[in-house]
Amino acid sequence: MPRGPTLLIIGVLAGLAFPALAEAVRPLMAAAIFVLVLGTFLQVDGGAFRQALRRPRVSLLLPALAMLACPLLIGLAARGAGCRAELTIALVLSVCAPPSSGTAAVARMLGFDATIPLAVTLLSMALAPITVPLIAASFAGLTLDPVALAARLALLVGGAGAAALLLRHQAGARLVQHSHVIDAAVLASLLVFAIATMAGVRAQIEAQPTTALICVGLAFGCNLALQAGGALLTPGSLAERLTTGLILGNRNVGLVWSAMGATVSPMTALFFAATQFPIYMTPRLIEIIVGRARKESSPA
Repeated sequence: MPRGPTLLIIGVLAGLAFPALAEAVRPLMAAAIFVLVLGTFLQVDGGAFRQALRRPRVSLLLPALAMLACPLLIGLAARGAGCRAELTIALVLSVCAPPSSGTAAVARMLGFDATIPLAVTLLSMALAPITVPLIAASFAGLTLDPVALAARLALLVGGAGAAALLLRHQAGARLVQHSHVIDAAVLASLLVFAIATMAGVRAQIEAQPTTALICVGLAFGCNLALQAGGALLTPGSLAERLTTGLILGNRNVGLVWSAMGATVSPMTALFFAATQFPIYMTPRLIEIIVGRARKESSPA
């Protein structure tokens, strides 16, 4: 998917420019997430996935960093910087969400190994019903239902996993032959989700332009800081380091949003919407970085 990162930016801008389109595809968000997870399951090698789970960095360190260390560090940093209480809460709630369901798909789109982001995402989702309510209660004084959150995650991951196993069993050879079709379906679902996340955002920006600008700036700053931190702290190749950055920076804010329901304040809702901009725009930046690195390392 060589033009995937550029198409993701186009999707976000299209949803922002055409509010009616964003509203029209919004009901498809859940289906888009399901296709994302299913497509990634179908493309990842089972043996490589099991081998990745045996590595302590993948099975223990990265999920703990994503679900505990990052939200706590961001919360303490925001408080130390003197951020408004509402913005601090919004920042912490966005980062306590598990890694984005599309992270593995984006990694594959960039030519990286999708096995590690998929493994870390699934393990983080398993931790979410415990860590998200605890962090929400300690930083925001909010009570989230861990059973409801676990049910949503089990339906998403369990349903996609079961469908992938069935498809692999019934049509494994054909799936390999038509892997480009799966790639196209994953990219289409990413585009649909990118457009849908912009539903109502333009109206919010027009109603509160200054606040919206602050939220977008903070969302980019937080995402890029987590991605840079993950890349700098990870040993290995550039691809491995950037993959860690994607895992830590891009979060499935929609899960926390849906779990909070009517308790979401207007400021938090605006910030949650703002987090979608870096999620869909930074892959193009990463693509440029990787392209330049490959040119510099290639023989003259």
